[in-house]
Amino acid sequence: MFDVKKVSIELAGKTLTLETGRIARQADAAVLATYGETVVLCAVTAAKSVKEGQDFFPLTVHYQEKYSAAGRIPGGFFKRERGATEKETLVSRLIDRPLRPLFPEGFYNEINVIAQVLSFDGESEPDMVAMIAASAALTLSGVPFMGPIGAARVGYKDGEYQLNPSLDEVKTGELDLVVAATYDAVMMVESEAKELSEEIMLGAVLFAHDASKKIVDAIIALAEKAAKDPWDMAKSDDLGDLKAKLKKLIGKDIAAAYKLTDKSARSNALNEARAKAKAKFTADGLDAQTVMAGIKLTKKLEAEIVRGAILKDGKRIDGRTTTQIRPIEAMVGFLPRTHGSALFTRGETQSICTTTLGTKDAEQMIDGLTGLHYENFMLHYNFPPYSVGEVGRFGAPGRREVGHGKLAWRALHPVLPSKDEFPYTIRVLSDITESNGSSSMATVCGGSLSMMDAGVPLKRPVSGIAMGLILEGKDFAVLSDILGDEDHLGDMDFKVAGTSEGITTMQMDIKIAGITREIFEAALTQAKEGRAHILGEMAKSLSSTRTELSAHAPRIETLQIDKSKIREVIGTGGKVIREIVAETGAKVDIDDEGLIKISSSDPAQIEAARKWILGITQEAEVGKIYDGKVVNIVDFGAFVNFMGGKDGLVHVSEMKNERVEKPTDVVSEGQDVKVKVLEIDPRGKVRLSMRVVDQETGEELEDTRPAREAREPRSDRGPRRDGGGGGDRGPRREGGEGRGDRGRGPRRDGGDRGPRRERSEGGNDANDDRGPAPGGLPDFLTQD
Repeated sequence: MFDVKKVSIELAGKTLTLETGRIARQADAAVLATYGETVVLCAVTAAKSVKEGQDFFPLTVHYQEKYSAAGRIPGGFFKRERGATEKETLVSRLIDRPLRPLFPEGFYNEINVIAQVLSFDGESEPDMVAMIAASAALTLSGVPFMGPIGAARVGYKDGEYQLNPSLDEVKTGELDLVVAATYDAVMMVESEAKELSEEIMLGAVLFAHDASKKIVDAIIALAEKAAKDPWDMAKSDDLGDLKAKLKKLIGKDIAAAYKLTDKSARSNALNEARAKAKAKFTADGLDAQTVMAGIKLTKKLEAEIVRGAILKDGKRIDGRTTTQIRPIEAMVGFLPRTHGSALFTRGETQSICTTTLGTKDAEQMIDGLTGLHYENFMLHYNFPPYSVGEVGRFGAPGRREVGHGKLAWRALHPVLPSKDEFPYTIRVLSDITESNGSSSMATVCGGSLSMMDAGVPLKRPVSGIAMGLILEGKDFAVLSDILGDEDHLGDMDFKVAGTSEGITTMQMDIKIAGITREIFEAALTQAKEGRAHILGEMAKSLSSTRTELSAHAPRIETLQIDKSKIREVIGTGGKVIREIVAETGAKVDIDDEGLIKISSSDPAQIEAARKWILGITQEAEVGKIYDGKVVNIVDFGAFVNFMGGKDGLVHVSEMKNERVEKPTDVVSEGQDVKVKVLEIDPRGKVRLSMRVVDQETGEELEDTRPAREAREPRSDRGPRRDGGGGGDRGPRREGGEGRGDRGRGPRRDGGDRGPRRERSEGGNDANDDRGPAPGGLPDFLTQD
């Protein structure tokens, strides 16, 4: 029934199997990729014709994680997979980027690539498996795809590279790098690193490329068994005559436009040249399709002029050399009410970055295949249309904004302090106000400065730079700090960010069939020099993290308590902790290990909550003075709350160094007093004193009251009334050995007196509510 074809290879101790012919047979091609117990299905469909007027390649990649793959039910109200999550968007871009350059120019058929995670073993990220499945499906589909590509993830720990490391190994390692490559060249790099050197990063890329070659061989072996016949491509029209006519018509205009260093002036001049060409073609009676093809040729003409000038003279569009960085201006404290802010400008690219500090309850909750977890560092990137002088959609972030924000996040994340060192939730916001190339790297620089301005103790400042490439045959030029036009007309977009000690992130996308090791090394070396220059310019505005937080930022104080006291701090149903928050105004968070975080922008509120919690969790010390509040007044004294949930008694005799008739003559309920702990009895009852403490200053006073004289020892009471001597009371009433039953006999009125009352340990009737005898003290306060 099924004509199933499959191939398998061993990769990093697991088996990678690619299978086709069993599932999704109505798609142009479908591949089921299995790595360990992770299974990804990728299906490819392609339109058989081009839409009228189509002048671009509509490739769409969708990556989706099924919660059932990890045995989980989605959270939220609807309980089903809905719109793409941030991770799914990022992986969709990850798959798209190395595939897109491998389709021929002029191929405009719409293609859909849908990769779905069906099973997840919890060990390795499925993104790499999805990329392999997509490459295999495109190779089998028959569409004009100049692949296949392989993909691999690389970790680095203890000086050794790890191929396809587990999730735990990535967390504890120093590198998380993903590479996609053809057999001959690297196509895409994405990474996060803990300040690694250029040599280690280059070695990781080459290590991944070697693994990718094995995957390419496996896909080719599957294609030999199951690939469909390649599509017949329509021969492209020879546009040589049209191109020559276009060059004669507006060639000089384009060359003159690219001598203008101002982006707006250059864009206006280029638009005028294109309009001139369009008007001429229309006047000559060319059909609409030919006119459109002619206008597209202007892009090729622009590329020839710009690329030729760079390779021939080493001069770029704005007059810089290939290694020169645009002028930089950096400002911190740019906005008065934010917790931290920076304005970073590099040439015609500008970003306003702000940092906001929050408490634990501001962490982002993330639900995915690996379960629910919380992220305390967020970076959001916004690219409004006015930043490039255009009219366009303004609203929710698109795929590009999500991708650029994550790139900047990866650059800054390795230098953040741990939660123990800095227990804040951090949000960095980057608003691009001008853009002419490398706005994501401007976000890295501005984000680093704004966090330092906010008082976030970064390990070191981070800078970022975007590198470009012009490659013609064997001649090439690597460009530092590329402009937008150099990105569009060039062959590579290579972004590198890091500190003075090493690289924290590296991302590369190319528009050709790969680059060589020589080009890669040259780009890394040139990028290192550029990063160092940018760090120097950043240091002119702020060279190190501020030692004080903004006055508008919340303060967080941590307090470690014994785990056995957690229940007392929380209280039944959270009653106690809610009362602390309501009364003090501070936020209180406690974890399962007894670590308490108290936060507020008012230090007095933090101190009030801290004292309250310490009062609940700490034991009172005899001889120590505490602040307290009168909570109840009785005939013989007042009960004072002096340590959160602890109360003690100030007897009327301990209120003043003079006789006090009634406690209400000295104190009232709710009054703040200062008390000294005199005694804590074995039952935990606390005896307090006010008279030995200065009620104004809280200082201890000398006890001037004379000590009570010790009682005389009891004398021999002599013989009993019955004549017995020596204190011997003689035989019991009944004359037996023991005293026997001391039945109380009948009442005087002849009634039955009933059983004796049970007495408490202290000698008082447990059910007796008569209180102490008049003029007497409670048992635990009685002195000899």
